[in-house]
Amino acid sequence: MDHRQQRLLADARRLVRGLHELAGEEAPAGILPAILGELGLADRYFPLDSPIGPLLVAYNEHGVAAVGRGEDTAAFTEGYARRFGRPLRPTPAPPAALGHAIARRLAGERAEIRFDLRGLSEFERATLLKAIEIPRGEVRPYAWLAREIGRPGAVRAVGSALGRNPVPLLIPCHRIVRSDGLIGDYVFGNAAKRAALAAEGLVPDEIETRARAGVRFHASDTTRIYCFPTCRNARRITAPHLITFASDRAAQAAGYRPCKVCRPAIAS
Repeated sequence: MDHRQQRLLADARRLVRGLHELAGEEAPAGILPAILGELGLADRYFPLDSPIGPLLVAYNEHGVAAVGRGEDTAAFTEGYARRFGRPLRPTPAPPAALGHAIARRLAGERAEIRFDLRGLSEFERATLLKAIEIPRGEVRPYAWLAREIGRPGAVRAVGSALGRNPVPLLIPCHRIVRSDGLIGDYVFGNAAKRAALAAEGLVPDEIETRARAGVRFHASDTTRIYCFPTCRNARRITAPHLITFASDRAAQAAGYRPCKVCRPAIAS
């Protein structure tokens, strides 16, 4: 908490004490969180319908801070307080601009959403910000993300950072799959991950069938370019011209070049 926030918090507490003395009785229990919310010192949360079911979204003046399951409000608010050390109170709906941006993002449109990633390490922030760059309806392996952030040996650490993603779905860690191509784990469970991918037009069973067959890359024998199978360029390849590879080394040995869009060469 910075100096300005400390001063505002002290002012809010003095105000509550003053109201108590003025009324001659105990101030309402929710008045301090309400005042802190107005001062930007308490976060708020609202319900959100999503492709993976009802969620709760917490936000503050810095941006969206957390997303949790919507079935247990008490668990969400208590877990939030433990993790972030800030009070959280409900609001029926987000600010109009934030609500509009979230709706557009979930509908597959481009929309700018600010995130409050304070408290995360530099590595965790880099991991999550890179995940945001993965296009809707596409997936990338953990190894790709590790190399994209300049830490090719940190594949396990990338997985841990994604597992601690405080804003799942809106920061799309569901678009990261295991390095062997299988769907893998998710903060909300494997079924929710599959539902999130399906909502973006992917077929999770096809992804896993391809992975079990050892197909890691698709290539065109006309362009001599290879891609991740879900890359938008790979989807343009017609069946007569489709070549598959088990590794980027095999693709390059056969004279194929990596796609400049999905950058598969760094995911050997």
